[in-house]
Amino acid sequence: MRAEKEFGEARVDDAHDAIVKALAIAPQDQEIKTLGGRIALARLEFDESLRLLSDIPGTEGHALRGRAYWYLGNLTPAADEFEAMLDDPEVKDDWAKAVAGLARRGAGRTPFTLSGDPRAAVDMAHVSDVAPYLVVQVEIDGEEVLAMLATGMAEVVVDSSSRAEPSWVSLKFKGRAITPGAKQDVIEVTDVPALTQDLTGVSKEVNAPIKALLGANLLRQLNPTLDYGGHQFIVRQSSPQPPPSATRLGLFYARGGGMVVSSGLGAGDDSRGTLFVDSSMRFPLALDERGWIKAGVTPSDLTPIPGDPSNKLREGIVPLLKLGAFDLQRIPGVLGAPVAEIEKGLRFDVDGIVGAPVLAHYRITFSDGGRALYLEDDSELRRIIQAGPGAAGPEGPGGGFTPGGSRGGPIDPGALPRPLGPQNEGQAPPRSAPQGVAPPGAKPPGAKP
Repeated sequence: MRAEKEFGEARVDDAHDAIVKALAIAPQDQEIKTLGGRIALARLEFDESLRLLSDIPGTEGHALRGRAYWYLGNLTPAADEFEAMLDDPEVKDDWAKAVAGLARRGAGRTPFTLSGDPRAAVDMAHVSDVAPYLVVQVEIDGEEVLAMLATGMAEVVVDSSSRAEPSWVSLKFKGRAITPGAKQDVIEVTDVPALTQDLTGVSKEVNAPIKALLGANLLRQLNPTLDYGGHQFIVRQSSPQPPPSATRLGLFYARGGGMVVSSGLGAGDDSRGTLFVDSSMRFPLALDERGWIKAGVTPSDLTPIPGDPSNKLREGIVPLLKLGAFDLQRIPGVLGAPVAEIEKGLRFDVDGIVGAPVLAHYRITFSDGGRALYLEDDSELRRIIQAGPGAAGPEGPGGGFTPGGSRGGPIDPGALPRPLGPQNEGQAPPRSAPQGVAPPGAKPPGAKP
């Protein structure tokens, strides 16, 4: 079936067009309806997914309906579906088990209820001179902590040292007061589901006490703008208008959770690619062999990475990455990351992973409930302002790749993601840093750039 092939390659819009035609021909075919439900889930069309999956029996039907109800915020039916799925002795899904418990205990709650000011501009903490970690300060149940934006995660994750089990929490984002004594803009998000994980390894890697990871499900609710160059994380109660001079990218979500974006890995017609978005990966790109070939690079020409204990990782330069209307040139990339294992969790055939340094190159705004991502590139203007008069270089916006000190720098195997297990569909796995990855000379949490 053409829709199945296109969906497997994460060409979700093409798969949607094909499944609409297939459903018109065979509206009661359960295989077609199941695929249609999966496609609708990836497009965040949860009501449509439930309509198509209403009479689909078995474990997969329960799993897909559970996710649709969960992301809709319908907690009791989500718990019913997940518990029915987990009754299958062949199923082991730790994410679903934790979420089912949260959903059952959360009866009567309205997840992600926003209140307060219309918007709040929160300072992004500068924690490293080596990598552009996306770290913000947030208040969780009254405690001020540092949190990392983690698009590779489906849910909010809090450090297990503060909570022994998944729980419902409240978050406050406090904007900076412009003048002394002025009122802060504050947005509060109540009834936020939070899973638990030991974040010690993440804190060592970032060289800051990270107490929470803010996943894609929360980011979709916050209508945020991520501005690493401007040191701001802006959250809003309503979806913003498209920014001027921005290019729009459509976002899709594997099983409703893992964030995926289409890209171009070169200038040719056959260079169209799909990348998993992991804002906690501190290396720009990790591609599989097919991704490197699309980028016009022969995998055998890549260079082994010094210090890699596995002797499997190789590095090279991706000549061109196209994101919407923007081109990024000469981006460091790696072959040998566990892309195949991540694909098992996503159930998508992606070409690789895009990390924080690429995201930090742009001012990024999420809109339309997380379905759209707008990129603005003002890096040339910032270079001119910082360097003074007469500093404009020969490269226009997007002509080079410089944020986070990543251009041409050495690849650290500890910067790469770990596999995404099939039981964690739509979620990035726990990550721990090897010894010695704390960046030298990193500034303390909250220090200004």
